[in-house]
Amino acid sequence: MNLFDNSEITVVDIEDSIKTSYLDYSMSVIIGRALPDARDGLKPVHRRILYAMHNDESKSRTDFVKSARIVGAVIGRYHPHGDTAVYDALVRMAQSFSMRYPSITGQGNFGSIDGDSAAAMRYTEAKMSHLSHELLKDIDKDTVDFTPNYDGSEFEPDVLPTRVPNLLLNGSSGIAVGMATNIPPHSLDELVDGLLYLLDNKDASLEEIMQFIKGPDFPTGGIIFGKKGIIDAYRTGRGRIKIRAKTHIEQKGNKELIVIDELPYQTNKARLHEQIAELVKEKQIEGISDTRDESDKDGIRLVIELKKDAMSEIVLNNLFKSTTMESTFGVIMLAITNKEPKVFNLIELLNLFLNHRKTIIIRRTIFELEKAKTRAHILEGLKIALDNIDEVIALIKASEDSLSAKNSLMQQFNLSELQAVSILEMRLQRLTGLERDKIEQELKELLALIEELNSILKSEEKIEQIIKDELLEIKNKFKVPRITEIVDDYDDIDVEDLIPNEPMVITITHRGYIKRVPTKSYEKQKRGGKGKIAVTTYDDDFIESFFTANSHDTLMFVTDKGQLYWLKVYKIPEGSRTAKGKAVVNLINLAPDEKIMAIIPTTDFDDNKSLCFFTKNGIIKRTNLSEYQNIRSVGVRAINLDENDELVSALIAFNDGDDNFSDENEEGENIQEINEDLSEENNENEDNAAQDDYNKTMVFVATKKGMCIKFPLEKVRQIGRVSRGVTAIRFKEQDDCVIGAVVITSNEQEILSLSAKGIAKRTNAGEYRLQSRGGKGVICMKLTQKTKDLVGIVIVDESMDLMALTSSGKMIRTDMQSIRKAGRNTSGVIVVNVGSDEVVSIAKCPKEEDEEDEEIIQENDLGLNE
Repeated sequence: MNLFDNSEITVVDIEDSIKTSYLDYSMSVIIGRALPDARDGLKPVHRRILYAMHNDESKSRTDFVKSARIVGAVIGRYHPHGDTAVYDALVRMAQSFSMRYPSITGQGNFGSIDGDSAAAMRYTEAKMSHLSHELLKDIDKDTVDFTPNYDGSEFEPDVLPTRVPNLLLNGSSGIAVGMATNIPPHSLDELVDGLLYLLDNKDASLEEIMQFIKGPDFPTGGIIFGKKGIIDAYRTGRGRIKIRAKTHIEQKGNKELIVIDELPYQTNKARLHEQIAELVKEKQIEGISDTRDESDKDGIRLVIELKKDAMSEIVLNNLFKSTTMESTFGVIMLAITNKEPKVFNLIELLNLFLNHRKTIIIRRTIFELEKAKTRAHILEGLKIALDNIDEVIALIKASEDSLSAKNSLMQQFNLSELQAVSILEMRLQRLTGLERDKIEQELKELLALIEELNSILKSEEKIEQIIKDELLEIKNKFKVPRITEIVDDYDDIDVEDLIPNEPMVITITHRGYIKRVPTKSYEKQKRGGKGKIAVTTYDDDFIESFFTANSHDTLMFVTDKGQLYWLKVYKIPEGSRTAKGKAVVNLINLAPDEKIMAIIPTTDFDDNKSLCFFTKNGIIKRTNLSEYQNIRSVGVRAINLDENDELVSALIAFNDGDDNFSDENEEGENIQEINEDLSEENNENEDNAAQDDYNKTMVFVATKKGMCIKFPLEKVRQIGRVSRGVTAIRFKEQDDCVIGAVVITSNEQEILSLSAKGIAKRTNAGEYRLQSRGGKGVICMKLTQKTKDLVGIVIVDESMDLMALTSSGKMIRTDMQSIRKAGRNTSGVIVVNVGSDEVVSIAKCPKEEDEEDEEIIQENDLGLNE
């Protein structure tokens, strides 16, 4: 015998073979293991567990049976996989913290929310929950199709004839090959109300349905923070739902306690407790003195004890940001329909369930109709026999055997075989008058039932009414109130209506402590005053920047890494004039080594505005402000910085109607910059032609060594967020750098310049000639040993005062109108009497009315050249 007979060999391409095998495996996992059916919401293992318990009479009204017995029945009859997989599925179906409505009632150790494992299957017992009966009801009435099990010895249902929308009720999660599902649980009452409304309003919109189905209802409670993720999930089948722990504040002496009552879904309580303790130990969260778990059989109680001076709201925000007290549930409503996986929206899933119920009711009605017809047919034969009882008895007595008797009855009385057999099997007691009346009454009722069942099959309206009645029955039988609260976050609601829109001074220190103080806390002083302490800093800390903004404004934080975050002003804790403030990392999601370089207030994100960035090395970048209106919690990229560069300033400018937005990459921008710079160097002498009548927006950039440059904003074209920018000014001195920039809309505006020694002046913008971008500029302020370096520039505004901040933390407020005007190449007058101290930054703030008469003070001129 030739073992290598060519006729027995099939040539197969290995690539095609692998593709085919992998696809077969993928579909097996997708359809047969990992994903739920859209109709009953069950994966095969869960369906087989319930069906095995149903067959073994492990029902809620019977005694508990060993879990090992149930697992054995499942793997022996229907599920040819490991017992551990089956038992794990059974355990989860019995956990009240995993299932909104548990399908199994367990007895024994079935695990805990602390992550404890369930006891071995030989120790635990289980039975079907009351709700599980509604999943299997009418399964014996030919309502669903059955298929052979894995060895063909028995049959199992393809789907259960569930009377509850189990997919949405208990949710589901699973990972298949190339896809995953994650469906949240919901409230039964809300689902029923939504289904009833959908039955009456076939074209109902999502907004109408969401009047009834508010959102997911998790078994562990908690708070769903914001509705946007819910709406996205219900509309598209995908969304991100933010869940927070439910807490309350208790007072213990002069301390506050944060008590956690409910946790986000699938959060491990013991691990959360350890996580909080670790963060406190590493000093990543401040203000916590102790944590303890006081949970018992009555519920969760995780206590966080705060220090005396700690603010509970800030600590809570930090806990939400840094721990699993806030988690995100990524919704993917993917399920199997017609043997194919598909992502559904909410209304599609509701309609699928209603269609499934219609199919079940039609098949059940047909089954009951056939059964009623068969019984009526038998009763009609019995009635004929009773009407002719003497002839029937005589015929039977004369027959040789039962077969001849059956044939004789069929022939003589025109009966069917089934009727003849029923007559032969009829007991003598049915010959009594009472039994005869019962047969006639039963036949009458059956004929009425047959008529009713036929009318149901002919009427869509009657089928839908049956669905409504059954849904209402379920709702009344298993009525449970919602336990997960749904609240709006501050992005969803306009909480600003509840907060006064007041001017505030915001200060931020080198170590990252921020606070806001009403501007009225700083009284106006005369020019040359000593100032007031603006903040008490730590020994190794100092105020790095400050500015003014209204409570309703949005603050955009730009960091040294080029990331941008934003925060409402009223979200910053208000402090006293001398308070240290709170760490900014408690308010925005900064990386550990990330430092804020610029903070820009804005009232809106109009696309008619640009956000301009200025760096120490003289780079300017301009991007449309609308690019920054959708900020994620981790921020967005604002600007790409060179390795030895850092952000100095960022400000908002109105566009002049130019339509030169570009989304080129950094490399393309650098090439453009080089070409422009070469052109500017060739035409450097042309800058002497003053353009005082220029009426468009201009950029004014000043340097530490007293130089400045003014050029049109439109010469800086708009580019995308992830870009470097172009050159604004070149430096004459090697150690020079940019210290500030402003936007000018008219040459009649005045620019206020202030030096490190508190000397300032006001100069008309028109005195600085218009130049090409990238030039070396002209003198902005004449600097000497008495003035030191230039530290800041601002646009003079009659409705605003000037605030100057010194390195020791002193802040002085003065009327800008009291500062004398001077020419471009001059120094100025003393504004801040700093002594050995130095001014580090300046800003504008709203004027404050002063009822007291001010003394007229002679200007303290230094005798400097003007």
